Amino acid sequence: MTPHWEYQLRFDASDSAAAEAIRLRHQEPKLGPLFDTLVSHRAAPKCLFDAFAEYVTAGEKYGIERYPLYEWTKAMIENPAKREKYLKSFAVYVDDREAYAKATADTLETALQPLVGCGLIARIIKHDTNPANNPQPPK
Repeated sequence: MTPHWEYQLRFDASDSAAAEAIRLRHQEPKLGPLFDTLVSHRAAPKCLFDAFAEYVTAGEKYGIERYPLYEWTKAMIENPAKREKYLKSFAVYVDDREAYAKATADTLETALQPLVGCGLIARIIKHDTNPANNPQPPK
């Protein structure tokens, strides 16, 4: 039986100002097409830096022994260069799920593609859950 991989769409904001506006969900006209597209696909952006910071906070609250990537994640978000990078990177959640069917990811990618290079989105990346296609976290 062939394994069933799920997918996640991510995008990088064009610059820090666009990223901050997306993170804070500002009601700016230039954000309208992005949020309209996401809402029409039951999707929402999640800043990767925020997701990593939430993981670290949860580890500190519930015990880092339950969070195997705690040390790695904490070191990453405290690194200024990585902080800057991940503050501009967003995962797209669909129906509150971080990974979803390939068809969903493909449809959403097609819908978001016209926004690339318009001063809001620099690039779109599609990831799958197949470990062979992704760098593995440290042991």
